Amino acid sequence: MDPVEALAMTGGVAKRRRLVELSSRRQVDRAARAGLIVRGDRSTYRLPDLDRAARRALELGGKVAVLSAAVSHGWEVPAAPVRPWIMFDHHAKGAGALDVEVVWGDVAEETALVTPERRTVLDCARRLPFDVALCVADSALRHGLDHDTFLRDAHALRGKGSAQAREVARIASPLAANVFESALRALAIRAGLDVEPQVAIEIPGSVGPVVVHPDVVDVDRRLVLEAESWEFHTSKTAFQRDCWRYTVLVLEGWTVLRFTWWQVMHDPDWVVACLVRLREQVAV
Repeated sequence: MDPVEALAMTGGVAKRRRLVELSSRRQVDRAARAGLIVRGDRSTYRLPDLDRAARRALELGGKVAVLSAAVSHGWEVPAAPVRPWIMFDHHAKGAGALDVEVVWGDVAEETALVTPERRTVLDCARRLPFDVALCVADSALRHGLDHDTFLRDAHALRGKGSAQAREVARIASPLAANVFESALRALAIRAGLDVEPQVAIEIPGSVGPVVVHPDVVDVDRRLVLEAESWEFHTSKTAFQRDCWRYTVLVLEGWTVLRFTWWQVMHDPDWVVACLVRLREQVAV
């Protein structure tokens, strides 16, 4: 797989070891030399959007914000921003630039070029579509943002987008393994399902009970949703294990639905339609 495509699938940020698994050492090194991917530290690569956002923020007198700021903090996002997100003070001259996503705010209180983590996750939670906002919030928590602090900050918000921000903060979880799982959970919530990430389920094994943690689970409906990608089955053993798990879950009375990366990211309406139909068929 091309390293740029691999980085997109992992949310725009990945450890070198993971990137080499999905691509190859030669392809990763070649993409880095060409500037198609950027080394963040000794072991991490990311897409180069942050550099573009930082340059434009400096040129226009604003701050890197919202989705561009999330990328700069090393959080995984569903897709790299098409245009840099820049925050400006009201009536700032640079805000007329056509090649940026303009956000209004009090940037005078921010000393850094990029909005801090607590402000960034709130801005994303209130300004972005729900599906994207949840992916960003899960990523932030996975990377160490304190959930209680996020909840308090969200409940203190007022004005446009504050209700969505509080909902995102309530359901966000560091347990989602990656942006793919977060996006699938967001679609399930949109479909009216009561889902949680990585719920522990005990199933019978050959030498005794085994606890598994499916990607997305609606416990009351005994429904399991799996975010499936061949690229993440890095061994035959992992593939065999997953197939065994699906079969045993079904035998234990669970409904298991499997969705691909392409379906979740590029045909979300179809995924939601499938889940709505299932919700209507399964009594709680």
